[in-house]
Amino acid sequence: MNTPTEPQRFPLYPATVPFRSGRLKVSGGHELHFEECGSPVGKPVVVLHGGPGAGVAPVMRRFHDPRLYRIVLFDQRGCGRSLPHAAIEHNTTWDLVADMEALRAHLDIETWQVFGGSWGSALALAYAQTHPDRVRELILRGIFLMRRSELDWFYRDGCNWLFPEAFAEFTRAIPENERGDLIGAYYKRLTSPDEDVRLAAARAWTAWEGRTLSLLPDHDRERHLTADYYALALARIECHYVVHGGFFEDDGQLLCNADRLSAIPGTIVHGRYDVVTPMKNAFDLANAWPAAELRVVPDAGHAMTEPGIVHALIAATRTYAGD
Repeated sequence: MNTPTEPQRFPLYPATVPFRSGRLKVSGGHELHFEECGSPVGKPVVVLHGGPGAGVAPVMRRFHDPRLYRIVLFDQRGCGRSLPHAAIEHNTTWDLVADMEALRAHLDIETWQVFGGSWGSALALAYAQTHPDRVRELILRGIFLMRRSELDWFYRDGCNWLFPEAFAEFTRAIPENERGDLIGAYYKRLTSPDEDVRLAAARAWTAWEGRTLSLLPDHDRERHLTADYYALALARIECHYVVHGGFFEDDGQLLCNADRLSAIPGTIVHGRYDVVTPMKNAFDLANAWPAAELRVVPDAGHAMTEPGIVHALIAATRTYAGD
């Protein structure tokens, strides 16, 4: 009797190291760390990390064939190896969009593929809607649109029904009389002049996120997210953006402006059991952007390293490699 086998999934490409890295001074006293991997003459792609504030990780180099792509990565303002660390001054979505254009020009790239997940998907959409002529295609994962309803789901009432014990830890860090506005209460502490107060809030903020990212727990990832240096940048910058609604003029702006993507092909990858950025985000974006293909991964959450997510993303980068 033949035993049915699961279809083979694409694995990550082998680990690679940058052939070039550097720093780019941008506005407001910020200095960005960037790196290039793969082929210097390959198809250009810029990879956008999440958060905001998460920074680049080596695994992000491994979703594109290094023989065919020129892979550009950079740490957004205030995080990773960019300076000043954990800075929220002069740090908005539109500063980041301008930074992408400055980096593109600095690297003498005419057009590029834009690849981003979670917050990186929101930044990719903001960039593509501002500079559609510079985008060859979009590959987006774990769609985040920074709508009020999404923030309420994750930080107020929704995700807590699935992870009540983790949410209890998240709320326990805030006095009971301030729990009606957890985002505001955390922001006050993350911007406190007291370093100990900032770090305690940062650890609690990132622990909540770390416990909800994937379908199955990953304790090593949770430890990484709550390490002081990393946690401070991620929590401060992420909360800064959340408090200000992503610096968008209107709630749902990225959907309202989706018509600007009409000439851009794209792929949307989303885990069915993503509880950080629920599946409805991807469904709404696909409806507003008919040129995109929606690929739902049935056995995944939010993390980019879950096997089904890896497979779908690499399938997309392979599809566009020759375009």
